[in-house]
Amino acid sequence: MTNEESNVIEVDGQLVDLRNRHLAALLAWLIPGAGHFYQGRRAKGGLFVISILMIWILGFALGGNHVVYASWQPGDKRWHYFLQAGVGAAALPALIQGDRMRRMTDPMTGRTLDGYQPLWNGFMAPPHRPVIEKNADEVSAWYARRGAGYEMGTWYTMIAGLLNILVIYDAYAGPLSIPISGRKGRERAKDDGDDSAEPDGDGSQQPATTASA
Repeated sequence: MTNEESNVIEVDGQLVDLRNRHLAALLAWLIPGAGHFYQGRRAKGGLFVISILMIWILGFALGGNHVVYASWQPGDKRWHYFLQAGVGAAALPALIQGDRMRRMTDPMTGRTLDGYQPLWNGFMAPPHRPVIEKNADEVSAWYARRGAGYEMGTWYTMIAGLLNILVIYDAYAGPLSIPISGRKGRERAKDDGDDSAEPDGDGSQQPATTASA
């Protein structure tokens, strides 16, 4: 079987050409739904790009534009970002900001240097360091301004990233190969009906009968 043939699967009686699976998965990670557009599955692609990005943008706004940032420092291990990054390109500015903060942090004291200026007016920039629980720091100020919106925004962006992981898998493996329209069930019933016919003396098919009790 050639590579092109292995990328064509049958689902519910329909042939689906997944094209280059790896490229489709990469595109689906960069922009939710882009892998499906590449495969010609436009209805799904449109649904994914609208629903997932809207959830992510809503969460980002609820958190006052501060819930998505990359940090792995003592007191501020932002593990949430690993899930938020599931939406791909939308979360990549946080990596650039995180690297800039890393280079502008004193390794001895763990404090942000005085000359630090975040890019893009602080868009997805980590908080100034150090971040210490129960102390007045920049994260505490974000919580104070947004209240429950900060927590909700964090969860919304994480959920969007998790959902896109399923989208990436769908772009790579295709839809589940199970009957969803009932077509196969009807075909199976028809085949069973044909098998139950019995030939009569002149070779024609007659329905089989069962003896009464």
